[in-house]
Amino acid sequence: MARRTAFIKMTGDLADMRPDVLAWLRTLAQEYFVVICTGGGTQISAALKERNIPFEFGALGRQIATFEGRQIARDILERNQTEIQDRLAAEKIPATVIVPVLDVGSVLCHINGDVLVLTTYLGYDKIYVLTLESRKFAKQADFTKYPKIEVVGFPDTCPSHGGT
Repeated sequence: MARRTAFIKMTGDLADMRPDVLAWLRTLAQEYFVVICTGGGTQISAALKERNIPFEFGALGRQIATFEGRQIARDILERNQTEIQDRLAAEKIPATVIVPVLDVGSVLCHINGDVLVLTTYLGYDKIYVLTLESRKFAKQADFTKYPKIEVVGFPDTCPSHGGT
């Protein structure tokens, strides 16, 4: 029998791999083949603002006006990916980590993580959206008509980790 599959979209605000997130992932990986798509929205917005690179939010998420800005966003996501992969390896938690960026004909195309969640819907057995507790209700509303998607909220601060 084939192992069941789980796709996880994880907010970049949890990318530092807090102990509660690691414990949750460890339990899930015992039952599923796990693929994690890391986010980085808070970090990306801050970096773009710091460099005065224009962006706005449209129907499909953050729209970054320049190639330089899209590269910065990709770099942040790839840094999160590396840090998550390294931490999971150290913790012996089997999972594949991806970033929501496509290179289509040498054009960087960022994919909003929530759109990617829907894109994976027909392929994965279970889909999780890991977010902060303060965002959980809004995320649940976004995915209410998709029974395979479960939104999991983690506390906005993690006392045992000194913050988020």
